[in-house]
Amino acid sequence: MKRTLDFSKGQRNPYAAKLKRPVTIRLDEFTVDYFKALALDTEIPYQTLINLYLRECAGTGRRLAMQWKPAKRGAA
Repeated sequence: MKRTLDFSKGQRNPYAAKLKRPVTIRLDEFTVDYFKALALDTEIPYQTLINLYLRECAGTGRRLAMQWKPAKRGAA
């Protein structure tokens, strides 16, 4: 094995900008179980499936339909 390596003709990784960033996310068990079952059916890792779904939502501008109800006063 060479003691020194010559990187003078090296090139930057053209895919470096597309690398994934690790994040910590807390998901409920139902959601994780759903994607794990889907992973078994599709033979695609469940984290990849979650990423694909979120990417599609972000790419299409899909928004979750949420309605918050105000808390009732005096209810205990």
